[in-house]
Amino acid sequence: MRIFTGLKPTGELTLGNYIGSILNFDQNGITKDNSLLCIADLHAITVNPPENTELKRLVREQLAMYIALNIHNKTNIYLQSHIPAHSQLAWILTCFSKNGELDRMTQYKDKKDQSSSTSTGLYTYPILMAADILLYDTTHVPVGIDQKQHVEFCRNVADRFNSYYNCDLFTIPEPIIDQNTKKIYSLTDPSKKMSKSSTTPKSHILLTDSRSVVLKKMKSAVTDSLGIINYDVENQPGVSNLLSIYMAMKNISMNETLNHFDQQSYGFLKTEVAASISDVLEPVQKRYYEILEDETIINEVLTSGAKFASKIASKKIDDVYSIIGYL
Repeated sequence: MRIFTGLKPTGELTLGNYIGSILNFDQNGITKDNSLLCIADLHAITVNPPENTELKRLVREQLAMYIALNIHNKTNIYLQSHIPAHSQLAWILTCFSKNGELDRMTQYKDKKDQSSSTSTGLYTYPILMAADILLYDTTHVPVGIDQKQHVEFCRNVADRFNSYYNCDLFTIPEPIIDQNTKKIYSLTDPSKKMSKSSTTPKSHILLTDSRSVVLKKMKSAVTDSLGIINYDVENQPGVSNLLSIYMAMKNISMNETLNHFDQQSYGFLKTEVAASISDVLEPVQKRYYEILEDETIINEVLTSGAKFASKIASKKIDDVYSIIGYL
């Protein structure tokens, strides 16, 4: 079993990232011996590449937050750009990919519709994502529902390569979609996923938000006029979103969550959800700022992670080249 997770350093992490991705590192059988966490800095320039200094800042801050969350003791963290085999394998997989497959990628179609000019990188990035996964004999990929299509593409390309060369070089990965983890939605528009790219600051909670900021944002969160606290995604999406957050932060069941809020007001719900968030985040924030002051541990984590990843990736790309017939 080997588990691969790739996360882009495109901005500050939100509560949605924490609940949807980071909490998975305490689940799914992930251990230091069988997993990798790739900071996908190559993917970070796919759309609107950040400035040089900005990208460096984003990567350092994301690494510091992962270390503050103790993820480095649960998996091997490394930078995608530190392992050249990612780009090497991506070209080879490009030659085994079909335009029709890429045309059907939902995220590409959505972003293309929003812009009159899109980069080729946006069109082909599922291929690089497939290379990220296949390079490490990955058996399982923790993803959200919106990324499942990309794992299916990865499986198709791997199977096509294996069939063409009559080999079993690439392991066919399985997506891990945690059915118990609810997708976290925008606080101002519960029909949309919570995103750091939103132009409305009140729509998302950042992992660096202070207790007062979390409470202020939570008080402005959209609910409804029913006045009843119930988990009903269709009729009460805003309230249901807050309940999902509370359940995740307290690590309790939805039944326990509903019992806690039985006969309570929306004001009480918002205050309790805000407190549950800050109780978890405050110790993490203290450690985060300490790490940014002294980046020694960041360098140690990256060196260790690159060593672990490089050993696997180098062998895999050698095997790929040999099967293709490169001298």
